[in-house]
Amino acid sequence: MEFIDLRSDTVTKPSALMLEAMMTAKVGDDVFNEDPTVIELENYAANLFGKEAALYCPSGTMTNQIAIKVHTQPGDEVICDVNSHIFNYEGGGISFNSGVQARLIQGNEGRISAEMIEPCINGDFDWLTKTSLVSLENTVNRAGGSFYTKEQIKPVYELCRDKNLKLHLDGARIFNALVETGDTPKEIGNYFHSISICLSKGLGAPVGSLLLGDKDFIKKARRYRKVFGGGMRQAGFLAAAGLYALKNNITRLKEDHLRAKKLEQVLRELPFVESILPVYTNILIFNLKKEIISGEAFEKKLRDNGIKISSFGKQTIRFVTHLDYTDDMLARTIQVLKYVC
Repeated sequence: MEFIDLRSDTVTKPSALMLEAMMTAKVGDDVFNEDPTVIELENYAANLFGKEAALYCPSGTMTNQIAIKVHTQPGDEVICDVNSHIFNYEGGGISFNSGVQARLIQGNEGRISAEMIEPCINGDFDWLTKTSLVSLENTVNRAGGSFYTKEQIKPVYELCRDKNLKLHLDGARIFNALVETGDTPKEIGNYFHSISICLSKGLGAPVGSLLLGDKDFIKKARRYRKVFGGGMRQAGFLAAAGLYALKNNITRLKEDHLRAKKLEQVLRELPFVESILPVYTNILIFNLKKEIISGEAFEKKLRDNGIKISSFGKQTIRFVTHLDYTDDMLARTIQVLKYVC
């Protein structure tokens, strides 16, 4: 039985055309900055967002952690939403790698505003941690794929500028946001000192993320990539997949969102669903009625019927639509949800 996989958009596999691009890539030694395909990818992504330079890394966790390391000093503080990936899902890297602590804000569906951030900025006193960095996530994974528009980001940027703070974007799913808002990468790029973008989620590349910023920032980031163990050699074979993804797989993300919306419509009518977060992009998070079915039993029932899903808690479930999730799979999922569960 071939499984339908809704656990994450990280499960996508390279298409035939992407594989062809990988197998024909020109390569060199990236640690010596001599891999032509990596260089092309970095330049393409930097230009896309209006940045001076970029750095290709194995993962989004690494790009986020490098950015925090460059922007802060031990004993500093980074402001982020309580749902942030950098706080919840990066192995405690904020403190482990950089020696800084997180100042958490309970935002609006994962989004924090300038009005929320300003009271959390510490004054210049010896006994307080130094606030040095604000991090936004777009889209917000734990908040069901909610996103920021450029109008929501601008006041945060202006506050950080006025308070001399750095502003980082965890843009693991930034293109999912952009196909919904209609904002351009350059418009978003204007507001951030650093941006992390992931190539291996909805864009369909097998591995890799990029860190964007000015030349001095990326020079420091490149050194920390080596310190973190992230130096790669003939990485062009992988970079070619990322380049193909950026050139071909952005606009089609809208298809994932439409399928997620259809699933949302079905879930809202099912008697065992207690509540569901608004579905903005390709992520659905919903709660099950404990008197009807447990999260563990629900996950097993779907697996027994050929569907893999993720539990986000005892009664909380996450579905993520993606490049390899087809209309036929959608129909099968709906059938299982309606008639099996």
